[in-house]
Amino acid sequence: MYDVVVLSLAEGGGGGCGSSCGCAADTSPAAEGGRALDDSGHAPGDSDRASGGSGCAEGGCDSGGSGCGDHAVCGPRQGGPRTPVLACADALRDAGARVETVTASSDAEIDAVIARFDSEPRTDGLSWPDADSKLRLVIATAADGQLRAVLRRLVRRYAPPPSCRPADLADGRTVPDLPPVAILPLDPGGTTDLAAQLGLPREPAAVAEAVLGSSVRRLDLLRNDGGSVTLDGALVGGADDAGRAVPWRGRVEVDDAVLTDGDDPVLACAIGNGSGYAEFDGLPLLTGVDPTDGRVEVAVAVPVTVKRRLRTTRVRVEVRRARGRAVSILPRDGELPFLDDGVHGTLSRKRSWWTEPGAWAVYAS
Repeated sequence: MYDVVVLSLAEGGGGGCGSSCGCAADTSPAAEGGRALDDSGHAPGDSDRASGGSGCAEGGCDSGGSGCGDHAVCGPRQGGPRTPVLACADALRDAGARVETVTASSDAEIDAVIARFDSEPRTDGLSWPDADSKLRLVIATAADGQLRAVLRRLVRRYAPPPSCRPADLADGRTVPDLPPVAILPLDPGGTTDLAAQLGLPREPAAVAEAVLGSSVRRLDLLRNDGGSVTLDGALVGGADDAGRAVPWRGRVEVDDAVLTDGDDPVLACAIGNGSGYAEFDGLPLLTGVDPTDGRVEVAVAVPVTVKRRLRTTRVRVEVRRARGRAVSILPRDGELPFLDDGVHGTLSRKRSWWTEPGAWAVYAS
């Protein structure tokens, strides 16, 4: 039978957030309900004092963004495991599994769980996941940004430095096959999160059944040169106080295709590995997203003025789309806001995302 760790990310309650997480003493549910998170995993207005843990991805902080990325996306303030976590743990024990619940409040605590998936020491000294591990992981999530925070730490542990690329790393990949995870949504009625998009079980008992089963779905992962990862997608562009899109200019390339060279005003740019950002204000942007095809779909919405004879001009929105292995965005004027897996950030320099085909996996029913 398997050993199972049910991992939650928590703010305060059980001893505070920890220096790596950097959350202020704030009772608002940063990762739950309506408030989006910033690029350090905190709600707007929270202080960002991230100084502990293992920090940014190799190469240093993302000075062109709003911080180092998802050091540990905080969950709701709590004094112990949430009810769905306890129910899932009980279901696992009833099925004969040995279960441990972990509430992590820093990168270091997440890393301690991840390290249990290491294989025996390799001659090249690299940390590598054990493909035959009897340990299984359930990630309890109040928001997709929390799932991304754990996957980011998995990538950080197992991605070899470019100078130490091993012969057994698959072509077209910079990370090995990451250990499968089960997703336990803390909102059982959610319809738009990644678990819902993938058709994964939501009820604790069904999640327990899935993690002890043999059905695994491998999915594409997006890495970026800011040191983070994307599971679902990103929406680049901002809105004013009335919710209207604020046009911005920048160069958007997908492989060799240029969707805009920086001269066009762009209302929004969607980068899709999943379908979370398929629409923008009712406008279809992404039309054929598939998180298993090794490609990322990108769309930009550009207002175009149409002149009509003997009539006033009108403006229509033109959507330009492309698919490929990589996408880059170079902002032209100052900081450019974006949402990535529900996490807020800003770009002030070129940012690139690329596809890691089949790099991560979920237990499915």
